[in-house]
Amino acid sequence: MAGPVQSIERAAAILRLLAGGPRRLGLGEVASSLGLAKGTAHGILRTLQHVDFVEQDEATGKYQLGAALLHLGTSYLDVNELRSRSLNWADALAARSGEAVRLGTPLEGKVLIVHHVFRPDDTLQTLDVGALLPLHASSLGKVLLAFGAASVAPLPQEGLEAYTRHTLVLREDLDRALAEIRDLGWGAEVQEMSMGDAGIAAPIRGHGGLVVGAMGLSGPVERICDTKGRPLPALIALLREAARAISRDLGAARW
Repeated sequence: MAGPVQSIERAAAILRLLAGGPRRLGLGEVASSLGLAKGTAHGILRTLQHVDFVEQDEATGKYQLGAALLHLGTSYLDVNELRSRSLNWADALAARSGEAVRLGTPLEGKVLIVHHVFRPDDTLQTLDVGALLPLHASSLGKVLLAFGAASVAPLPQEGLEAYTRHTLVLREDLDRALAEIRDLGWGAEVQEMSMGDAGIAAPIRGHGGLVVGAMGLSGPVERICDTKGRPLPALIALLREAARAISRDLGAARW
């Protein structure tokens, strides 16, 4: 029987490397991490880019997983499974944080809310399950965008839709925000979708580290943020702990 094909093994190693971290990698980083010559690594990356398994950032020249591979990676995961694996953690997060918890997945250029736990108090709240949120104006959507689980359609000449005066409508502003989310490992929106409200979100990963959804906390801005509009570190820590726990349940070994 024929042995393994070296080029495919190397391509798989590159994909695992890109899937294993929250940030983009340059050619030199990929080559040195896998012990490959730069020319070899570049040829494989170019081939993977040609079939949309890898994308290259125009500004930095660095690489990340492409949309085609991410769609393959998430196709095995039924939304109901994602929701069922998240139920206990979402309930516990709402109880510990005192805030509403929502779980979102990408759907046709939007964020589909597949689970919603009410804030544990007596205030009037509306169930958001089944709602579609904008990618660029929600913390859940921005996390999905930042980690490649969703993509923004080509921008119209007038820019993205503005929901408030704080909404990021220019692509360069959105790109900067997404880069920061990748560095931090979580994202936020403060009065970008509706005045007076704020939210924070963290990625949920499946096998191979691929992002398959996002979990978020949302509520009045004075409950989510400090007096300077910065998300509260205690809430961020609780959220990231829950997102990591769900990711481990879904097979993301490193999480």
